[in-house]
Amino acid sequence: MRSIRKHFLLDFIYYKGVLYPTPVNLNYMWSFGSLALFALIIQIITGLMLALWYIPSTEVAFESVEFIMREVNYGWFFRYLHSNGASLFFFVVYIHMGRGLYFGSYMYPREKVWYSGMVMFVLMIATAFFGYVLPWGQMSYWAATVISSLASTLPLIGQNLLLYIWGGINIDQATLTRIYGLHFLLPFVLLALSGLHLLLLHEYGSNNPLGIETVDNIPFHPYYTVKDIYGIVVALFFYLIFVFYMPNILSHSDNYIAANPEVTPTHIVPEWYFLPFYAILRSIPNKLGGVLLLVLALALLFVVPLISKPIIRSGTFRPLYQHVFWLFICTCILLGWSGGNPVSTPYYEICQLGTCLYFSFFLILNPGCILVENLIYDYYIEKYKAPNK
Repeated sequence: MRSIRKHFLLDFIYYKGVLYPTPVNLNYMWSFGSLALFALIIQIITGLMLALWYIPSTEVAFESVEFIMREVNYGWFFRYLHSNGASLFFFVVYIHMGRGLYFGSYMYPREKVWYSGMVMFVLMIATAFFGYVLPWGQMSYWAATVISSLASTLPLIGQNLLLYIWGGINIDQATLTRIYGLHFLLPFVLLALSGLHLLLLHEYGSNNPLGIETVDNIPFHPYYTVKDIYGIVVALFFYLIFVFYMPNILSHSDNYIAANPEVTPTHIVPEWYFLPFYAILRSIPNKLGGVLLLVLALALLFVVPLISKPIIRSGTFRPLYQHVFWLFICTCILLGWSGGNPVSTPYYEICQLGTCLYFSFFLILNPGCILVENLIYDYYIEKYKAPNK
């Protein structure tokens, strides 16, 4: 064993992975990071298998997907693993982000970990959207048309940028070729960023539910590898239930119809993991205003370490913040539900309400909660110190 660890890379992996010191009180919420990496690896492996048969051509892309499903040995299995794997990936990452917000894992000195995670999240969104377009079904085609046309709202450069994205005056072969190339490349970029994310995490170590720095640490292996393996097994159980018994429940039936530029679907809707942001996008009639709101919604996630600085890091000891946090979670669910419904009353008004609540969390409710909690904290600290003077 010692002779093997003499190699620099193996020695680095041994000390940063096996002997990595971790707080003694981490719970299963800290397993979602490794689950996200597991889901990414599944997507890369299944994506490579599908790439062996997929043809990025507007003429036969849809037929090539059907060929994979019906003629390639276990092609249906890899297709359903890949399509449902995207849902698993986003589900795990959303919980991972929520845990970071609740327990203050984004705060100093770990803000660089949060920033790298947000870059990965944006790339995830782009990668998943490109993958959604590739089957070249009816919903894929029109989703690509609607979303890519948002670039035209940019002042001065919008129309030229749209022509560059499309590779012509409309969505055609050049568009599909570019989307396929990006969808193939970006998962490997995500994998590389995952390594950077882990390196930044190991710089100061993991945060813990108490939100305080402790010296009572234990090695990552075997104490937390066992938890991570258990989490993966449980996730696999539910994941495979969807793959074998409900493979299409999270997809839209219109995507099993070949793309037809002459027939617009009555209701264009993206995958479920895009719906909260889609609801924000369409909450304003003006297209440019919707784009700006969408960009701002993502930007607020980036700047959380700058605008949220409570004295008490963990939500465990912030009873007021707990209510605000769960209101935010309910708001995201409300946005997702309303975003999946037609743009009509009352869903349109619910999208607007959810959008207001979303921005209120970052700009009003959370800062106000922090202000009140910090004042209460200072009051009791001074009250405690007074008798001791």
